[in-house]
Amino acid sequence: MKNKQIDLSNHLFAQLERLSDESLTADQLAMEIDRGKAITSVAQQIIANGKLALEAQSLLSDGDIKKIPLFLEQSHYAS
Repeated sequence: MKNKQIDLSNHLFAQLERLSDESLTADQLAMEIDRGKAITSVAQQIIANGKLALEAQSLLSDGDIKKIPLFLEQSHYAS
């Protein structure tokens, strides 16, 4: 996997900087707002996916489950 958590953070801060650009026209600002909403939506899903993987790993560590479902295995995402 080529993207890391820090990449998500960098994208979010870059979008914040674009939204803070006072030289944007009204149309450009509207476009950045739409882009920001899309980025936020995807970011929320990435975070939820990571949280689910961590919860599964915790259940495995606690002995509550014997095996993590294949689609949640960390090795599936690692490179």
